[in-house]
Amino acid sequence: MSDRDARGDWDVVIRPHLTPYFAYAAAAVIVAAHVTVGFLLKIGSSGVIFRTADQVAIALLGVIIGGVVTLFARPRVRVGPRGIAVRNLWNDRVLGWSDIVGVSFPRGARWARVDLPDDEYIPLMAIQAVDKDRAVEAMQQLRDAMSRYRSHTQ
Repeated sequence: MSDRDARGDWDVVIRPHLTPYFAYAAAAVIVAAHVTVGFLLKIGSSGVIFRTADQVAIALLGVIIGGVVTLFARPRVRVGPRGIAVRNLWNDRVLGWSDIVGVSFPRGARWARVDLPDDEYIPLMAIQAVDKDRAVEAMQQLRDAMSRYRSHTQ
């Protein structure tokens, strides 16, 4: 399967570069810490009686928190003839070219955004300031695709 086939109808696919590494590492540390604490609960006497259910609950809590942290590795932006598909932490949203006013990366912001009518916007968590030159390149790709497709729809 070619790269074009894997992308489907999308010409540009943008993902964050550094954040997934931090998210997966943090999730692993959180899970390991909770499992370790759960294991060590019954080792010493602290005056509180811990049961096996308490140990399991602490480990499961760590797995749940670790799973939520991995959501930060999920953001993606896809650009194609249909518009811009934005996937942040929780949801996917496809915006048609007619709904988009522009794209911007405000000074001091953590990530870029798609500007919509009436001063509304949707953050693009896939294009992050921490990625520096990659973020600049991603914004250039996004703006190039936007100018190409918006000229076809007008």
